[in-house]
Formats: sequence, structure tokens, C-alpha cells
Amino acid sequence: MSQGLDCVFIRNHPWVEPLHVVAGLGGGDGVLALLSDGGPGGRWSHVGAEPDRVSVGPVDDAALFAALRDPIFGPGTVGLAAYDAGARPATGRRQAIWPDLMLARYPALLTFDHHERSVRIIGRGVTQADAEAAAGRAEGWLGGAKQPEARPAPAETFEIETSEAAYQDAVTDVVSRIAAGELFQANIARAWSGVLKPDADPFYVFLRLQRGRASPFGAYWRIGDRALVSNSPELFLAFDAATGRIEARPIKGTRPRGADPIQDAALAADLLASAKDRAENLMIVDLMRNDLARASQPGSVQVENLFAVESHPTVHHLVSTVTARAAPGVSPADLMEATFPPGSITGAPKHQAMKVIAQHEPPRGPWCGSLFLIEADGGLTASVLIRTASFEREGERWRFRTLAGAGIVADSDPEAECAETDAKIFALRDALISPRD
Repeated sequence: MSQGLDCVFIRNHPWVEPLHVVAGLGGGDGVLALLSDGGPGGRWSHVGAEPDRVSVGPVDDAALFAALRDPIFGPGTVGLAAYDAGARPATGRRQAIWPDLMLARYPALLTFDHHERSVRIIGRGVTQADAEAAAGRAEGWLGGAKQPEARPAPAETFEIETSEAAYQDAVTDVVSRIAAGELFQANIARAWSGVLKPDADPFYVFLRLQRGRASPFGAYWRIGDRALVSNSPELFLAFDAATGRIEARPIKGTRPRGADPIQDAALAADLLASAKDRAENLMIVDLMRNDLARASQPGSVQVENLFAVESHPTVHHLVSTVTARAAPGVSPADLMEATFPPGSITGAPKHQAMKVIAQHEPPRGPWCGSLFLIEADGGLTASVLIRTASFEREGERWRFRTLAGAGIVADSDPEAECAETDAKIFALRDALISPRD
């Protein structure tokens, strides 16, 4: 059996801005930044480097998260599950543009509590001496914190893969399938891709997103010649291993932010009053209730908050909160297997929605998969990888790909859904190509 890191050393430290710590580390191989905006939906940030175990590759279709049951990948493990791996049982599509599952174990980790304004230095090891040494390395990162440097636009190209006309045709087809009774909703996406300038790398994109556009689940992660940059506002799953509480916060319903406070408030009110957006959100709430029930105590699934408006730097979202109490013995692997891929980016019924998506889109890669952390008590926090770009290095250059989608329902208007994808991609496009500092 693989050897886990059973010895732990924890030390508290006064507050240091996590973004400054990340800037001091730079964006090299193994660097991890799970950065929250510090708002109500994102209390914790985590920073790590120098993983001691890494696993990247394909998985068994029937057990995508089986590796999480190995004690080698216990607390301090970060993982990225690609959307296509989770959809494969429905679609049968073997083509992949990203590894099914990436895992890395971080013996040294910094955890930032934005509400208490404190930092925990965490070291793990096979022996107590190993754990204290790991904590010492993490404490050194705090001493290297610095202000992020302003960066020019890192992208050399930013090209659309899916034209407005092609996307609207896809929406029209899905609406007709809904009318025929094939499904109720499907999330259909558009894609953009390009290449970074010779002197730029994905870390620049992450730093630009963090300036004025931070989100509850911002992330940067690089493993070898692959990197991920995410500005996600969406919690997929939170699992408190001590209490058994499970929480999901699906997003469905979007409006752009207004140019002035009056217009902005009107757009938020329009979203809240929209029967179409409420119906779209409610379908996914029902789907998530069904998914959570597979890993929960009977009768424990409930909707704690329905149709709340959350405002982010570039969009308003309609968000609901679904909770449950985990069944005895449920692990993070069990929970992920019961619910992945996230319902908010598939549709209803989920299995059929994924089939329809595959007929209209090439493989998604990490987009709309999940980035997750196994926490100190064996719990789990997992985001939905929307507002996310994936990067792969080819020689000395980095290529990227990003997507934005919309939930298509019976009364969807193709032009309006296309405009929604433009609103959702705005922040990433701006970070990649805007000439601003």
C-alpha cells in the first residue's frame, strides 16, 4: 500500500496577502494558487509549491476518482478532473484533449482565512521531522511575498472557433430537441483559442485576472507543460468530513453588469424576475438534489436558498444552494463519483444532455470539469471550471483554449444565448488581449 503523509505540523502566522505570496513564488512547475476574493462565497485561499507526488493520465471509465482512495493522495492533494472523462460513459467518445485526471500532493501548504485575516502554515510528512521541514519551506514563501508586477497583454492571438451563426444554429437544434421531448435543458458552449507572445506565460494571465476581477474560486496551477487559469465563481461541492455536511451552489442565469448603478440594478432585478432563468436554475437544482442523494443520508437533501442574485465584476448570476448530510463512510472520491460532471454545465436529464453536447461540441478538456482540494480533515472543496483557460506549452510558446456556454431551454432565443456567452468570456478575453496594465 502507498505511504501517506500521516504526520502534520501546523503553525499560525500573521496575515499576508496570498496574491503577494503567489507573485513571489512565480508561475513555475508545480506552483499552485487557489485564491478566493474573500467574499461570502470564498473564505479560504491556498498556496503551494513543490508537490512530492504527481499522477497524470487516463483512468478507468467506471471509476474516475479511484486514485483518491489511495492514502498517498490524502489531505493536501489537489486534483483536476476533465469534463470529457466524466461525460465518456454517456457519450462513448474516446477522443481527449486533456488528461482525464491530474493529481498532485503538496506536503507544504499555506492556508489563508480571509475572514479572520490569518494564515496557517501546514507541513506534512512521513515523520514529524519531515512535517516540520515542510512547514519551514512554506513559511519561507511568506518571506518572499511581493507586489505583483503590471503585465502587458500576454496573448498574441485570440481566435474564435465557433462563429455566432454556428452557435445559434446549435441553439436552434437543441430547442427543437427539447420541443420533441428529448431533454429539458443542455448547456452548449463556444470556444476560443490562441497563442501567447514569446515572452509571456499563463501566470501573467492569472495575475491580470486577479487585478480587480478576483472571484471566489480563482486558480492557477501548473504541472509540467500544462497550466490552468480559472476565474470561476461557482462552487461545485464542499464536504465537511467532521460534520458530514455537503453543499453545492449551482449557477444558472446570467446578466452582464451595467454601465452605471441604475442600469446595473435594473439588470440584476431583471435576472431575479426572469421566469426563463428561474426555470433553468430550478432544473439544475433538481438535478443536483438527485446527484447528492446518491451519497447522502435518506431525506437529508434540501434546498437552503433558491434564486439568489450574486454580483461579480462582469456579470450577475442566479445561484441556489443545495445541501445534504453524507451517508456513513462516504469519502471525497464517493461524492465526486456520484455527482461529476457538474449538473449546471451539462443539463437535464444529465445523461442525455451530455450526448447532445457531444453532437455539437468537440471535446471540452478541463473546461467545465472540476478543480478540487482534499482538505486537512479529509473534506473536499471543488469548483466548477467555468471562466477557465487551459494552456499547453509547445516548444517555447504557450497555446491556450477557453470556452463559454449557456443553458438552453425551451424558450431560449439563439441571439440572446450567444450574447450571454460573450458576457461570460469578457473577463478572460480582457486578461488575454487588453492593452491595459
